[in-house]
Amino acid sequence: MLLDIVILLIGFVIIIKSSDVLVDAASSLALKLGVPKMLIALTIVSFGTCAPEVAISFRSVANGDGVMAFANVIGSSIVNVFLIIGLASFIRPIKVRHATVKKELPLLFIVTTVFSILMLDAAFNPLTPNTFSRSDSLILMLLFCMFILYLVGMLFKRNKNNKEESDKGKFSIVVSCLLLLVTIILIIYSSEMIIDSAKSIATALNISEKAITMTAIVIGTSLPEMIMTVTSARKGEFDMAIGNIIGTNIFNICIVLGLPILIFGNIVLEGFGFIDILAVFLSSFLLFVFARSEREVSKKEGTIMLIVFVLYYVYMLFF
Repeated sequence: MLLDIVILLIGFVIIIKSSDVLVDAASSLALKLGVPKMLIALTIVSFGTCAPEVAISFRSVANGDGVMAFANVIGSSIVNVFLIIGLASFIRPIKVRHATVKKELPLLFIVTTVFSILMLDAAFNPLTPNTFSRSDSLILMLLFCMFILYLVGMLFKRNKNNKEESDKGKFSIVVSCLLLLVTIILIIYSSEMIIDSAKSIATALNISEKAITMTAIVIGTSLPEMIMTVTSARKGEFDMAIGNIIGTNIFNICIVLGLPILIFGNIVLEGFGFIDILAVFLSSFLLFVFARSEREVSKKEGTIMLIVFVLYYVYMLFF
């Protein structure tokens, strides 16, 4: 157990330092290329930091354990907003650009709302269990295509002050790309170190399997997003902070869950009730409402998110 604790601490040191460098490299790359920082956050950063969820989802669905894949995506969507955005905005209010309120957040809200409706089979037909089918996953894939088209549109909207901005980058394009690759790999492996050691410690302390799943796995796989978002908010890189979460949640729902189901087939949603679906829906709804209010997610609103997170987890673990 002592060795697990040491590995856990080493994992945290690696992931925190890697995330710190990742933010600087991503910001520098955006400046050097003359593209919006939001575009880098929505693509390279968010897709890279959700790699642990991709591995778990494909492995579990391929082995016929679709429930774990669903728990991973649902839990991550809730944790990413209520815990991570809540914590980041509690530390420092997150300023949200007008374009994010008008475009990126509505995209997340549409994807999350459709996802929530697709999980409500029993609500429309009580005789039918909640099932996620290939047709459902196909709808998610189409939504992801819409998201990709939006990203392509962003790519052509280069900064007007491209030459001036390019001089402000901390690293060159080549160095930024190398740092992004290395730090994402380090983040993935360090998160695996943290998850494995946390599970071993929890087992040694006789903590229940459900508690292990909801903490070590769901929160553990969200550590890259957590450290990345909190680090970005602390540095004032607000586009990186909120863009990372928006991109990750869309990627999680559409690809991490939708793609393996499209490949391996339908799964029955055993153990998921209305409260879980409501929590997923509220995550994007409250984020949109709070960001729209004063063009920032304030410390007070971050506190509300953290309270909702605690209430949901209390319900999950004890009821």
